[in-house]
Amino acid sequence: MKTPQVAPRTRHTAPAAPAAVGRAAVVISALMLAVTACGTQAPASTTTDAGQGTGVPPLAVNEAAAQLLPDSVKATKVLRVAIPTNEPPTQFYREGTQEMTGTNPDVARLIGEALGVKVEIQVANFDSIIPGMAAGRYDMTVSSMTPTTKRMEVLDFVDYMQMGNSIAVPRGNPLGVSSEGSLCGKKVGLLTGSYQLAVNVPAVDEKCTAAGSGTIQRSEFQDTRQAISALTSGRLDAVLADSPILDFAATQNPQIEIASKYDFTPVGVGIPKDSGMVKAVSAALSEVVKSDSYRKVLDKYGLESSAITDARVNFAQ
Repeated sequence: MKTPQVAPRTRHTAPAAPAAVGRAAVVISALMLAVTACGTQAPASTTTDAGQGTGVPPLAVNEAAAQLLPDSVKATKVLRVAIPTNEPPTQFYREGTQEMTGTNPDVARLIGEALGVKVEIQVANFDSIIPGMAAGRYDMTVSSMTPTTKRMEVLDFVDYMQMGNSIAVPRGNPLGVSSEGSLCGKKVGLLTGSYQLAVNVPAVDEKCTAAGSGTIQRSEFQDTRQAISALTSGRLDAVLADSPILDFAATQNPQIEIASKYDFTPVGVGIPKDSGMVKAVSAALSEVVKSDSYRKVLDKYGLESSAITDARVNFAQ
């Protein structure tokens, strides 16, 4: 939504335009249901579609990009896309279904439309996605994954939006957390395999040690909702995770607030290096990020400020 080599990020904003109020109300209602749902979602749900019937705005096929697809995908006309477990607004189940929606599934569907193929979304725990691609179970992932040099040893990346980190704390911020540096010695919840766990926390620990403070006491979770539950029950002092997820959770849960937001950088579609897919996906995304359909998808989930205009390839963070 990971070994010391996998990850997410985001930003939350803005009210819907008056003409879209009805649709926005439906979206927010579904998001609230997803946030308050209990338990970890099983990584077995699969949804096949080509954007039709999913609420994704239509997008014309980019024939030049489609011609760059490997023969295996041209033959099946299906892209198997790994998406992490239920964490609104980046990915969550439609009310009463096992069908995924949110920014990540919808961007995946826009890529499918641009390439003229169906998208088969396969839900998986974040830390199982890279091993799953290595085993040939997925063609790509749209999972708020930050391109790092370590991940780029096995995956190619194409940027598709930008996200950041947020630190969530109990309402009233009793420990006075104001930045990453305030987390020294604190009990902090993190997503297993995340960029925050693999990159941010080790860097903070070095600074904590140099200052003579205790390092971060890490607790790992398979989804951010579990970490928030631990925070509200007093088992954690803070949660460090992607901004879109924590920012939205803070609007729905009066027991928590956001103490800090920082480090906004692009996240990318991850593609196995030996798949022959990167040129096709890059060409498709170059058109997607300039389209009205892309803007509408981000606006739908209050993430319009996460839009990018340059789908860079293998730009490590």
